[in-house]
Amino acid sequence: MARIRVITDSACDIPEEIARRLDIDIVSLSIRFGDDEFVDRVDLSPAEFWAKCKASKTLPETAAPSPGAFQAAYERAKADGCDGVIVLTLTSLLSATHQSAVIACEAVAGSIDVRVVDTKAVSMAQGLLAIDVAEVAATRVSLDLLVEHAESLVDKVGVVAMLDTLEHLIKGGRVGGARALLGQVLSIKPLLELKDGVVAEAGRQRTRAKALVAIAEVAKSHQPLRRLALVHGASSEVKALEALVADVPTEFPLIVTDMGPVVGTHGGPGIIGLCWIEA
Repeated sequence: MARIRVITDSACDIPEEIARRLDIDIVSLSIRFGDDEFVDRVDLSPAEFWAKCKASKTLPETAAPSPGAFQAAYERAKADGCDGVIVLTLTSLLSATHQSAVIACEAVAGSIDVRVVDTKAVSMAQGLLAIDVAEVAATRVSLDLLVEHAESLVDKVGVVAMLDTLEHLIKGGRVGGARALLGQVLSIKPLLELKDGVVAEAGRQRTRAKALVAIAEVAKSHQPLRRLALVHGASSEVKALEALVADVPTEFPLIVTDMGPVVGTHGGPGIIGLCWIEA
């Protein structure tokens, strides 16, 4: 009857009460606005982050946790009497977080068994995977079985989101000024999805209403669903999107949560999307 601690990073956007209930330890990335640096989920709440974004002329930057931050989490698990640790990181193609988690394993080798799994996901796609693994871990299965379960879910997670503003892409230099200006004038809402661990454009819609319908349709196309989450960055469209997916059958209840700084930095205020695990 193994006691395994699930550890993830703060790109996961898991609501605090769920993380606490499932004993998920969340290692924070850091967010920098100019010379001011904040520890995600510690120094900066999602609401504070979005307020700072609106006031800042430059795009905030994110930094991966140090190997030492992961090592401290592994040592906490050992001190709490855990037999092993499974770490579920955001996609290694977008951040050095996965690398930090792996490097930290060397520091605790021989002390506690640690396995690191690249979720190839971000936000609540990563979060739902961590929640699912933590619920299985609570049944006291072996670390080997838990890793096997986690890896079996990686290809079943998905995410699709709508950008409400192109401002963050403009600030970040991700699109040419003329194209961005055209997008603003036409109120085009770009849709993004995650493909093989990388963010890709999933189409464009002329209005928010059409974009929300398109998002809901993408999620529905992956039915049957095991889990579904709605994640947003200070969006006014939460109730509208909730209504569009109200009839989607899932094994577990819909989770609605705030998008934190790690993904929000790139998406900008008003971003809203759906994350899921296929059944």
